[in-house]
Amino acid sequence: MQLVRSLNNPYSKNCMELKEKFETAVKESKELPARPDNETLLQLYSLYKQSTEGDVNTDPPSNPFDFVNKSKHEAWTSLKGKSREEAMEQYVALVEKLKAG
Repeated sequence: MQLVRSLNNPYSKNCMELKEKFETAVKESKELPARPDNETLLQLYSLYKQSTEGDVNTDPPSNPFDFVNKSKHEAWTSLKGKSREEAMEQYVALVEKLKAG
């Protein structure tokens, strides 16, 4: 992927364009015409975390009944190894898909 390779330089034109698209998609995700289902919300959450923080860097919730945070942690952990740039691209694509209906 040419785009991903060029993103290794944080000052490259493609990197700046992707970051702008990502930031726009984050704003648009809060203004979707309909609330996505829980599975899609987890996907958005995990792609956002991978895009902004990289691989999961927290311990799983210690409370076995904290199902929401456990699900979030598992979703983010499932993206381990995915580059921040690839996660951004997938986040932008998912938001575009959701906007289209």
